[in-house]
Amino acid sequence: MILICCSDTHHPNSVENLSEIQLMKKRIVIKDCRELFRKDIFQPGDTGIFTFHDSEWQIEDGWLVGINRGNHPGMAILRQSFPGNVLVEFEAMTIPPSTHDINVMWNGDWIDSIDQRGTAYVAGLEGWWNGKVGIERSPEYKLMLGTPLFDFAPGILYKIHAGSIDGHCFILADGKLLLEGMDPDPIDHQKFTKVGFEAYASQIKLRNVVIRQISWEPVTMKYEQEF
Repeated sequence: MILICCSDTHHPNSVENLSEIQLMKKRIVIKDCRELFRKDIFQPGDTGIFTFHDSEWQIEDGWLVGINRGNHPGMAILRQSFPGNVLVEFEAMTIPPSTHDINVMWNGDWIDSIDQRGTAYVAGLEGWWNGKVGIERSPEYKLMLGTPLFDFAPGILYKIHAGSIDGHCFILADGKLLLEGMDPDPIDHQKFTKVGFEAYASQIKLRNVVIRQISWEPVTMKYEQEF
């Protein structure tokens, strides 16, 4: 049995309703992104919409709860496929005494024959062994981005947005862009279509999951004259 003993209080800087995401040379208007999936509160029967891998997952009081004691990806992957450029939104927190690794996967797959994650983008908070916000591409891991500059607090609820536009990957927490980067050889998002959530040597819980098809517009970026 997993004891959920932490508060669902949001971080003080939480943004409840993000209206747009500003990236380098791109702008995403959330209301223009078609909703593909929504699950605000999980019900006991909702375990059937997932496949679970190398970890324990269950529904507790409306939360999807994951526990993974191993140093490997422990995943809950939605059975539904989500081709194209997708934006994944959810609320999540670590469950004390767990202090790290809230991760999300998109444009991905799981290879049953070897019981491992295959091609995918993965992003997360307080991971990569040194408490970093990170983005990576499996299974080669030649694309790895990270920064230790986000002040993460265990047991605090964060609202996370993550996704990509033809390899332009990004992750936000509580409405703030934390990291973005470009994959020069983007994943074929029509072939690799799975979205999932990952605990990596961690205990996490999540809810309010929304997956959207990204609609975006180009932005001309320039400096205004200052002198």
